[in-house]
Amino acid sequence: MMKILIVSDTHRSLKNLDTALANEKPIDLLIHMGDVERQVPDIMKMVDCPMHIIAGNNDFLCGLDDEEEFEIGKYRVMITHGHQYYVGMSEQYLQEEARARGVDIVMYGHTHVPKLIFESDLITLNPGSLTYPRQKGRRPSYMVMSIDESGEASFRTEYL
Repeated sequence: MMKILIVSDTHRSLKNLDTALANEKPIDLLIHMGDVERQVPDIMKMVDCPMHIIAGNNDFLCGLDDEEEFEIGKYRVMITHGHQYYVGMSEQYLQEEARARGVDIVMYGHTHVPKLIFESDLITLNPGSLTYPRQKGRRPSYMVMSIDESGEASFRTEYL
């Protein structure tokens, strides 16, 4: 069993990340979809597992990559903040790019609204924002991806 904590848009406030980590420990991997705003060293002190953190539109001169592709079990994953793909309007361009790259799961942030879309060839997800949620009710959110013993992924959205 593998447990992955997926977050985005913490915008210099790590209080809710700390709560999410406490709620979900132990985790095997942390994925952050950007807008960390120079908090990477602080996040590194908070977790004792591997991490993937990418730059968001508010992460200037930070040295982080704009996107990454990597494997989680049998799944090929692409992560991006999403602003370069106009995700505020639709996931269409992001999903087209993900399919062109042959990934199984694409993760993004930027909109501050949690979303989970299952299609036959692609899973698209956004964990929302831990700091400035924009969905109805405006509760901070994150996602947890679990890989079971047979290698299958499941996802859940959590709200603080």
